[in-house]
Amino acid sequence: MNPIPQITAQELRQRLATGEELVLIDVREDDEVAFGMISGAQHIPMGEIPQRTEEIPADAEVVFICRSGARSQRVCEYLQQFGYNSVANLSGGMIDWNETAEG
Repeated sequence: MNPIPQITAQELRQRLATGEELVLIDVREDDEVAFGMISGAQHIPMGEIPQRTEEIPADAEVVFICRSGARSQRVCEYLQQFGYNSVANLSGGMIDWNETAEG
């Protein structure tokens, strides 16, 4: 398996600000996303990924998001086994995303 690309919260903010086309998938549980998600992200809980792979584009860069970056890393590793080569992990997850929030 190839190493999973990591993207920092700051890098993701910059890329989104330039209008770059990225698919964002939040793999946290319902009770976690109730506290907020990154705008434009799709919610697919980690446990549902195997049944919902058809919702994950194989031909686009997909950034996976969780609370700290651990679960999303595992999802990336799982999907890579099935030919998803353009997956990336938001390192530090929503913890880092919220810490880098403007204001």
